[in-house]
Amino acid sequence: MKKFDLIIIGSGPAASVVASQVSKQDKNLAIVESRIFGGTCALRGCNPKKVYTNAGNLVDQARRMNGKSVNFENISINWQQLHQFQRQFVEPVEQKSQKSFQKKGFETFLGIAAFTGPNEITVDGQTLSADKFFIATGAEPVKLPIDGFEHVIDSSEFLGLTDLPKRVCFIGGGYISMEYGCVALRFGSEVTVLQRGGRILQPFDPDLVDQLSNSLKEDGMDLQVDSEVVAVEKIGDRFTVKYERQGQQEMLEADLVIHGAGRKPNIDSLDLAKANIDFDQDGILIDSRCQSISNPSVFAAGDCVASGKPMLTTTAVEEGRVVAQNVFEDTPTAEPNYEHLANVAFTSPPIASIGMSEAEAKEQCKDLGIKYAQVNDWGSVRKTWQTCSAYKLLIDKSNDKLLGAHLLGPKVDETINLFVLAMRFGIKATDLKQTLYAFPTFGYNLRNMI
Repeated sequence: MKKFDLIIIGSGPAASVVASQVSKQDKNLAIVESRIFGGTCALRGCNPKKVYTNAGNLVDQARRMNGKSVNFENISINWQQLHQFQRQFVEPVEQKSQKSFQKKGFETFLGIAAFTGPNEITVDGQTLSADKFFIATGAEPVKLPIDGFEHVIDSSEFLGLTDLPKRVCFIGGGYISMEYGCVALRFGSEVTVLQRGGRILQPFDPDLVDQLSNSLKEDGMDLQVDSEVVAVEKIGDRFTVKYERQGQQEMLEADLVIHGAGRKPNIDSLDLAKANIDFDQDGILIDSRCQSISNPSVFAAGDCVASGKPMLTTTAVEEGRVVAQNVFEDTPTAEPNYEHLANVAFTSPPIASIGMSEAEAKEQCKDLGIKYAQVNDWGSVRKTWQTCSAYKLLIDKSNDKLLGAHLLGPKVDETINLFVLAMRFGIKATDLKQTLYAFPTFGYNLRNMI
């Protein structure tokens, strides 16, 4: 049996933050990864996804401007080249991540970790023990209760495709489906999204989501809400997707079916009960210091915990920062600050938000000011030939503070960061309006929003 001061399980953003900090201490350290060192965000999530969505947005804008300010004979996505390009970002992580942990002083283990006691795990038949554990195993796709689920690919497999067929069906209307659906639509595939609930992109403002939905429908995407998939049948190289909508059973034909209907904590293989680590369907139960409520030797962070916070890289990084401070303390005191987490879906165009929703603001604020408009006619938007753009700001009129910001349109994935900064440091709405931003830029639009 090998004995360590700390064993980290997982190698994504939260694990990397903790590893960088604890490696500065004179400790005996180990890290375990079940797949490839580097984590979901770098290898199968945020970073490679952004390569695809950049391509989709580039093609979308070029087509909108074609014949108006520029001329293209043919503007299209070359899927093989796109796949190869995103590999340029993934392969270095695959090749260097494990070595980077080793250089920090970690002994690395590749295999599935399972607890055999409160301070002991097995990895590929080898037993390891530690005074402290940090679990950062992330999330995995939910297994859908539908017949023929084995015919459905997940987002990781989507990134591995070297070609895309004509008819593509996405199950679910969340981030994965809508982001990759927009890319597939710009590639030229016939895209259908089947959303079980009444609205896609649930975390975002309903008015802005409705505008985005209408725009995507005009572009050719088949968006069907209140549609629950019940079965996927494979007939040769094709698939029949059966779903229920408004009490009626319907079906469609597809060449590819993709799972975008949610993710769950990746904890099933850990045998947490053997280590007295309490958990539920939302993940490992932790206290305000990211420490297990039932096993004080264990800390956890990111998508595998039941924090009630969004499954975002920024969430994991913030919790990792806290764990790095707490893990070797006799009395942990550091707590994460979740107050200013921005949320972005990289659709075409992107949609972003921070802070309260309109419903939350109305419930909590007695003197609420709502600034809402569709702004397709603004000069910055018109210059891109985009026809889908809007904003909604929620302002507490009693103190002139921003409660929430919701944006849709070109470059809002960057503009939202100005609101993050403003809310983080309590900048008043009036001060934001009076600031002299560079002109003409999308950031300058803040003066018109407030």
